[in-house]
Amino acid sequence: MPARASGVFRRTPIERSDQRVSWERPDEAFFASGACHILAWVCRDTYQDRPVALRAMFLDGERHPLHVYATWDRWAFDSSGWNPESDLLNVNAEFEGRPTESIEITTDLAEFCQTHVHRMPHQYWRDPVPRARAYVNRYQPPWPG
Repeated sequence: MPARASGVFRRTPIERSDQRVSWERPDEAFFASGACHILAWVCRDTYQDRPVALRAMFLDGERHPLHVYATWDRWAFDSSGWNPESDLLNVNAEFEGRPTESIEITTDLAEFCQTHVHRMPHQYWRDPVPRARAYVNRYQPPWPG
């Protein structure tokens, strides 16, 4: 599937206030907006034999990330599956009408969540990790083999 901007799936006010309503969205929407960081960490953990990194996409001038995704070589994995990282950055910048910047994440999940006001897995309506594992496994990684 081609890269899609995470903002296409931005949560509504009810989805932001009610974790169950947010949870009940289709997988792509859930992992595009609201649980992208969980998906990225699970992707990295799934491929421990590869140098998969984590990156946070920021809109120009913003303090908290717009989107979180995993990377390998020049590929990015997010709710759109595996796509060239440049495509992912471009569709998000175009959708938002503002430049984006991508920064490598060097902290663990707990510190990232605390710093950037994101939920830890236990703070969701249900545990999103099994759902994220199943989602990662739907997509063939870009490396040979």
